[in-house]
Amino acid sequence: MSLAFKNPTNRHSGYFRTAGIYLALFACTGLPQATMAQDQADAPAPKVSIAAAYSEEITDEASFIGRAEAIDKVDIVARVSGFLDSQNVEDGAPVQKDDLLFTIEPDLYEATLEARKADLDRAEANLELAKVDLARKEELYKRDATPESERDIARANELVAEAEVKAANAAIQQAELDLSYTQIQAPFSGRIGRVAISVGDVVGPTNPPLVTLVSEAPIYVNFSLNEKQFTSVLEQFGEDPASLAESNKSPNVHVTLPNGTELDETGEIIFVDNRIDPLTGAITITAQFENTRRLLVDGAFVNVQIEALEPTLQVLIPQAALQRDQRGEFVLVVNDQQMVEQRYITTGDTVDSAIIVTDGLREGESVIVEGLQRVRPGVAVDAVVASEQPENN
Repeated sequence: MSLAFKNPTNRHSGYFRTAGIYLALFACTGLPQATMAQDQADAPAPKVSIAAAYSEEITDEASFIGRAEAIDKVDIVARVSGFLDSQNVEDGAPVQKDDLLFTIEPDLYEATLEARKADLDRAEANLELAKVDLARKEELYKRDATPESERDIARANELVAEAEVKAANAAIQQAELDLSYTQIQAPFSGRIGRVAISVGDVVGPTNPPLVTLVSEAPIYVNFSLNEKQFTSVLEQFGEDPASLAESNKSPNVHVTLPNGTELDETGEIIFVDNRIDPLTGAITITAQFENTRRLLVDGAFVNVQIEALEPTLQVLIPQAALQRDQRGEFVLVVNDQQMVEQRYITTGDTVDSAIIVTDGLREGESVIVEGLQRVRPGVAVDAVVASEQPENN
């Protein structure tokens, strides 16, 4: 057997050709990467707009859902039966206390009153007769001209006659009341709703109400606080529940109307319930508003804000600086070295275009409000105050 060997030079020639290709590729790809890194190092820092966190005295508010309720509201019901003789007001009209609203046909009640007066005259005449008879029997009894039983009967007759006079007087009072009930007047000032009957209808105590009368000014706004909210309100605004309704300690109350505008009046708390409803776990509080423009309507739902008596110093930043992720709310802070830091914060209520920061940020620290999409934590930036616009967007 004979063995044949290949040329060693030929054996390694393929390897060197492959290595040469790899070196060439490395050289080709390495030059652009080095150039890109150099370009990034030479690129200017991105420009951003910043705003400094600032302090301002803020009057704290607590917000709740409330409902307007008329102080006085009544269904007008006829207290006597009869034909409706007249309607003296239009649907929805404002009325003053004691204004005449309706008239029930009074003829029957006038006649009844006259009959009761006649009954009184008869009773008074019988009383006079009984007095005369008693006086005569007393005189005869003193002379032993009549038995004692006759005198006693005369005394009893006088007492009966006195009772009949009292009954007649009471009947007259009742008849006068019934006659007065034919004139239906407004028990208080307010505005009536839609009249539910027509002239000529038979009305009475068992019939539906004639109309509803609601007072419009002043007006109540009722709202409820759960146990946690009530405790927080007490800690912030009052020493005890009664103090919330005291004029010198009552916090200011504001309402936002259903259309989103704030009522230009300040209300005051006038009532705090003495127990928490076990079914709802809430306690009822009532505030009173003058409602001079009649913008608060009975039954309307409104947003209620309780304002603290004294303002407190709070740290604020523009809302444009606030960002959120799965961890929570944060801002990008520019430190003294013009480097970006990510800072998680705790926020409170909004104040116009700013938001209160309760934790995580100090007054004077700068937060980015424009150019957030161009930076990330740990990079250097070219920061300008928010009133100035960066040259490159």
